[in-house]
Amino acid sequence: MTTANHLDGRAHPLVPRCLRGITVVILLFTSAGCGGHLKNVLIPVADSSPKSTKVDMLVTTTRSRSTVQGEMFTGERALTPAFADITVSIPPSNVRKVGEVAWPKRLPSNPATDFATLKADEITRDDAKKWLSASVRKSRDGSVLVFIHGFNNRFEDSVYRFAQIVQDSGVHSAPVLVTWPSRGSLLAYGYDRESTNYTRNALETLFQYLAKDPEVKEVSILAHSMGNWLALEALRQMAIRNGRLPAKFENVMLASPDVDVDVFRQQIVDMGKQHPQFTLFVSRDDRALAVSRRVWGNVARLGAIDPEQSPFKKELADSQITVIDLTKVKAGDSLNHGKFAESPEVVRLIGARISNGQTLTDSKVGLGDKILAATTSTAAAAGSAAGLILAAPVAVVDADTRDNYAGQVSGLTGPAGTKQRSSDCEAGVNRQRACGR
Repeated sequence: MTTANHLDGRAHPLVPRCLRGITVVILLFTSAGCGGHLKNVLIPVADSSPKSTKVDMLVTTTRSRSTVQGEMFTGERALTPAFADITVSIPPSNVRKVGEVAWPKRLPSNPATDFATLKADEITRDDAKKWLSASVRKSRDGSVLVFIHGFNNRFEDSVYRFAQIVQDSGVHSAPVLVTWPSRGSLLAYGYDRESTNYTRNALETLFQYLAKDPEVKEVSILAHSMGNWLALEALRQMAIRNGRLPAKFENVMLASPDVDVDVFRQQIVDMGKQHPQFTLFVSRDDRALAVSRRVWGNVARLGAIDPEQSPFKKELADSQITVIDLTKVKAGDSLNHGKFAESPEVVRLIGARISNGQTLTDSKVGLGDKILAATTSTAAAAGSAAGLILAAPVAVVDADTRDNYAGQVSGLTGPAGTKQRSSDCEAGVNRQRACGR
């Protein structure tokens, strides 16, 4: 095994040379002051762009309140859940591509060109119930969409990403964002992972409320990366507590789950025979999951399986779980880890599935990008990974962070996750690329 150096220049026998490359990139990124996109953007501005569209969402969070203007909630854990009523303005299609979050370049945000916050009010639990009731009545079919973000997301990251998904998918459901205490740092993977466990009971409480609310006729759940662990654990708890899952929980969509396939098998068993229709989005060229697999003992990660290979094809078919293979879909995600939100075709398919009950098949995707639909079974119990090794590349939705580390992940893994020469791992990264510019 190749070695990295001690601080005094001597070789350390336990650290692979490729990991030294990641460490160097992180140090360079930190010292160079590359800050990613603008932060603390949740400062309401005037609705000054008539052509912009508005996305209203209900937010429930286990994050602590922030004293910083425009941040609203931090990455630390609160003793009890909080709720917020947020409206995001999205610029017209002639200035923004479908799948793109147009982050403000300066404050105050300009609704004509940027995502802009029009309203960001913390509300009580009772007001949250009133908001949900009113929004469900406005929906076409009494449906609710719950979104659960992944690793390395600040509060505002999850708000703007969910607004983009709601807008670009064309979904008509009442949008509910569940945001858990992520510190928004590449070095906080272990903390983030435990924060999903910390939020598990709160999410089950939300699910129980939706199940009992007679106005809610249908619930869809969309989870990304580490958020899959939280979603599945809350569903599992609910099934064990109630003896079954409610029929109104119809769709659970698992996007790029970084999970151990064996754990999901057990979760499905625990949920019982009546479980939602699971749709699993995989991509065999997901570089983040390729790194995760190497870190976690070469165990297959759910989001990167080949659904046509044994034993996955039969197992997933037996559990009637649909797999959408996005390997051939080209999107703006340099790690191939966020295609579900950034590919115009895919995000629209998600909206059609939620709003119209449309079956997801490869015939719905044009532009030469073929989605392979296969019925398979293994969905997701969140793989956990700790420390700097996995923190750098794994489970990142934010475009700036993906760009920062794409070069290093390319060195660690090839298109299908194969190991590259160590010299590739040591290759320098251009500062513009490291800064995401």
